[in-house]
Amino acid sequence: MPRILMTGASGEIGTRLRQLLPPIYPDLVLSDVKTPADLDASETFKPADLADLAQVESICEGIDGILHFGGFSIEGPWDTILQSNIIGCYNLFEAARRKGVQRVVFASSNHAVGFYPRHHRIGADVTVRPDSRYGVSKAFGEAIGSLYADKHGIGVTCLRIGNFGDKPLDHRRLSIWLKPEDLVQLCRIGLDHPDIHFEILYGASYNERAWWDNHRAYDLGYRPTGRAEDFRDQAFAGQAKLKSDPVRQFYQGGAFCSLEFSGDMSRIVKWK
Repeated sequence: MPRILMTGASGEIGTRLRQLLPPIYPDLVLSDVKTPADLDASETFKPADLADLAQVESICEGIDGILHFGGFSIEGPWDTILQSNIIGCYNLFEAARRKGVQRVVFASSNHAVGFYPRHHRIGADVTVRPDSRYGVSKAFGEAIGSLYADKHGIGVTCLRIGNFGDKPLDHRRLSIWLKPEDLVQLCRIGLDHPDIHFEILYGASYNERAWWDNHRAYDLGYRPTGRAEDFRDQAFAGQAKLKSDPVRQFYQGGAFCSLEFSGDMSRIVKWK
């Protein structure tokens, strides 16, 4: 069995994947800058600060594939994003190259393309339109992944993750929801599929209101089990509790777009 490293083990996604991945990848190494509070004695954990290349090299020793979920997971100050998500992401790919890692699955985000309007259905090959400094860091991660795939032969899969959780909580999430077990499917494609060179796939379940063309994931064998419309009533009840925000409601990136927004409001149409 391959030895897999998962960064970001203390985060929301990492915590859930720690429950779902061991039956598939028993030789799983976990890493984060801080130790998970509920770490079990059966789990292998190696702390590392992504901004320190030597530490990242150490956790990549003897690793076959990496699930890179580490970094700062929301919008933040530029220096925080720079250290965790840009320098940290470069260090991850460079350490993978130096240690002979064969596959990297990079947790990108829908926020790399968040400034596309909701009425605009997009594929994975569109020009990036990040909605935040966080989104910029994810666009950078996709670019560095492409470089290391083409220049160094690492098989790289970038997952533009939508909204990860057990169910969609509002109208927007009906379009971008990702069931945890479906994320596991996408991770397995990135780590195990023989045809991976460089791919950008959308991290979304079967969402009938989807804004994204995810046909490439299906070509590679993806068969999501989550269906957003099963939670339609709960999602609309959640939507009713939200304050009106024309920027958030017009763009795919939602609140990440409206945060600090000082652009042209004449481009925004009323959401219905």
